[in-house]
Amino acid sequence: MKKILIVLTNTTHYGDTNDATGLWLGEATEFAEEILNAGFEVDYVSPKGGFVPLDPRSMKYTDQQIMEFYETSDFKKRALSNSLRPDQIDPHEYAAIYYTGGHGVMWDFPNDPALAKIAETIYQDYGYITSVCHGIAGLFNLKDSHDHYLIENKKITGFTTTEEFLAGKKRIVPFLNQTMAEERGAIFLKKRAYHEFALQDGQLITGQNPFSARAVAQLLLKNLATQKTD
Repeated sequence: MKKILIVLTNTTHYGDTNDATGLWLGEATEFAEEILNAGFEVDYVSPKGGFVPLDPRSMKYTDQQIMEFYETSDFKKRALSNSLRPDQIDPHEYAAIYYTGGHGVMWDFPNDPALAKIAETIYQDYGYITSVCHGIAGLFNLKDSHDHYLIENKKITGFTTTEEFLAGKKRIVPFLNQTMAEERGAIFLKKRAYHEFALQDGQLITGQNPFSARAVAQLLLKNLATQKTD
């Protein structure tokens, strides 16, 4: 059975500021928990490998399930302390790639050619490219075999401009997800701010905000279950 690859950020600050950022914890733990409970294995990768910082604000939005997963030795060791480097990944081993969020990803996901190559290969192998919240940034520069943006004419979602304004970060982020997606020809869909929303268009599965991680996982698992019965 192929594994699922979870992508995490190495970014510790908002650009040149002293404001701390990093992985939004629940977006990794909730997705991974759903996938593991379904019997799949997961690996964790980041652009540089090794240490993955946590967005301190995400620790304020945890529940018992998030904290229990966070405290497991496997997650702390393989995800937060010793994430894999892209050059340690064989994309043919994975049924899907999942881009987590947290504002940090806006600086290191979009322009990483090694991560892009992994995702594009998984897609070419008929696997799934999935993301939640700011993780959509990992999709922006992916190309298909015809050198077109992978998200062109695809229905996707991610952290909206309204949600960025409500988060108080609209002025310091390097771009707006909604604007960037639309500039690349995507059909950007959204629902009410900070409410669960996930959707699928072909091999792309995306979630709007931190409350959508489990929904993304469940959509992915539904597709993988169908493959098993084919």
